[in-house]
Amino acid sequence: MSIGNSPEDERPIADVSPDVPDEASGDAPRESRPSVGRALQQARIAAGLTVDDITTATRVRIAIVHAIEADDFAPCGGDVYARGHIRTLAKAVGLDPADLLAQFDGEHGGRPAPTPAAPLFEAERIRPERRGPNWTAAMVAAIVAVIGFVGFTFVKGGDDGGNEASVAEGSQPTAGESASPSAEPKKPANPEPDPTDSAIAAAPRDKVTVKVTAADGRSWISAQDHNGRLLFDDILERGDSKTFQDDEKVKLVLGDAGAIELYVNGKRIEDDFQPGAVERLTYTKGDPQVG
Repeated sequence: MSIGNSPEDERPIADVSPDVPDEASGDAPRESRPSVGRALQQARIAAGLTVDDITTATRVRIAIVHAIEADDFAPCGGDVYARGHIRTLAKAVGLDPADLLAQFDGEHGGRPAPTPAAPLFEAERIRPERRGPNWTAAMVAAIVAVIGFVGFTFVKGGDDGGNEASVAEGSQPTAGESASPSAEPKKPANPEPDPTDSAIAAAPRDKVTVKVTAADGRSWISAQDHNGRLLFDDILERGDSKTFQDDEKVKLVLGDAGAIELYVNGKRIEDDFQPGAVERLTYTKGDPQVG
């Protein structure tokens, strides 16, 4: 692994193998197309970038960048993740990701047939329900008014000596006094709910709902449902959000977990993800917990 290396130190070694004519077709020798890794390496060097520069810009680990440039895609963890890294690196060095992905698919058995994505639950579209009159506040105001009136009446009646004597002799309050609303405990006013509470309450209890937000930077995201069907596989730019929903569980791979903010079933995940770390997570129904 080379850290702090200059682009000149990583110039690709020229291919000195002789051109071999196509004996079957009789065509003249032609230059072979560079591999996916070699194309990415050549474009990076031509752009004057080091591996450290690419890692800083994309959050793809240095070891993975070196492996991909050597056409070793095993550290990526599978073709789906390799395609995501290729797309990210191609954009960083100014190449068209479509051409490299097509070449990669041709060399690895073709791209898997697309599968219909599970319906998404867009939690961010939920808005608080329109409320009617605030009867709780009105009730509290009425109780306060009644308590104030009763207190005033009690103080005013206390000026009468006969009443003082009655109290001194231990006389019992009248039935009307015992039924006074002042005996009722004061009910505290309910605080106004935060707008996000409505979105949390609206999350279906019979499904698992995961919202991913690139809060602190861009990150590559891959999401699958419980059948392994691909729901999303792309870069999430800073400030963007994606929400996924399934009947049983949602599987996630975060290219840069430190830049991601997660909400599962309406509750925020407080795990201390490190910047640049790749996390593989599975969430199910119920309380948020990694499955």
